[in-house]
Amino acid sequence: MQEIFEAIKEASKQIQDVIELGDTAKSENENSTGDTQLKLDIASDVIIEKVFATVPSIKAIVSEEQEEIVHLNDKGEYLIAYDPLDGSSLVDVNLSVGSIYGIYKNDFTGDNIIASVYVVFGPRVEMVVAYKNSVKLYRLFDGEFNYIKDIKLEEKGKLTATGSTQMCWPEHHKELINSMYKDGYYLRYSGGMVPDLHQILLKGGGLFSYPGTTDKPKGKLRQLFEVFPFALAYEYAGGQAVNGKSRVLEIETTHIHDTSPCFFGSKDEIKRVLEVYKDHV
Repeated sequence: MQEIFEAIKEASKQIQDVIELGDTAKSENENSTGDTQLKLDIASDVIIEKVFATVPSIKAIVSEEQEEIVHLNDKGEYLIAYDPLDGSSLVDVNLSVGSIYGIYKNDFTGDNIIASVYVVFGPRVEMVVAYKNSVKLYRLFDGEFNYIKDIKLEEKGKLTATGSTQMCWPEHHKELINSMYKDGYYLRYSGGMVPDLHQILLKGGGLFSYPGTTDKPKGKLRQLFEVFPFALAYEYAGGQAVNGKSRVLEIETTHIHDTSPCFFGSKDEIKRVLEVYKDHV
């Protein structure tokens, strides 16, 4: 496992260089979910695949930017699903973006994820590793990722961040979010999944939500590349992750690009979600 973490560190250094110097224009391609790929997405994807191809323990990989699973080493033990540069459209306006990695064994499903990593590219480059029931923060300086601290959530937080446009929210979700504002929660939403979830983790708690909506009833965020990796991190940090009814890591995956509604947060906020959603899922 350590060689995989080292590979992610190396890929992240190269991606940081691409972000600083690379082309932020759109390409002529679309990814598997119909989003137009930026040249940064493609460049980051190429970097990660090349780095992972050198790691003997990796059996296969699948990228959010590609249609199919890529087989690397028949004798490898691990499967990795990754989003090479989540929120890449934010680079143009100099907001934080990130890479997300889910590390699986046997099959690409929630109950087979054993570790996850995400990297935030912002004013500082930070890496968070969820493995063996701990969540550890590392920061890049002097060319190396240095351990900073373990991350733990409080029982209750103060922040809320919720995705999609409000005109597409179901009424019960609107009621949930409005009730949180009335109870003094602060809105913190950048439009980037990685920095928003990272902020909630580092600030001690709150709620990140991307509900099923009128235009995307099954949610927008991809299970293998985004939802499951962050679910593991939040659970290991002492929080929870649900789809409105069930634990996220127990939901069924039928295709590598399946999506799901998702709610990540402290235990108090997730209890609140389940209460609101119990008659609507």
